[in-house]
Amino acid sequence: MSVRSNSFRLNKSEGKIMGVCAGLADYSGIDLMLVRVLAVLLTLCGVGSTIILYLLVGLIAPSNRY
Repeated sequence: MSVRSNSFRLNKSEGKIMGVCAGLADYSGIDLMLVRVLAVLLTLCGVGSTIILYLLVGLIAPSNRY
């Protein structure tokens, strides 16, 4: 479990694909598995912009490489 930071950063060490969900979990203080489940549910419920936002954040946001 990581310490909550002041700014959003990708977490490549705990991430599965790009580290976006792990970065959101670190930033918000929410459990990583809950963030991943919410992302999958939003994608499956037809919110197509979830995939686009995920990719944009993964390409633009700075990363923590520990």
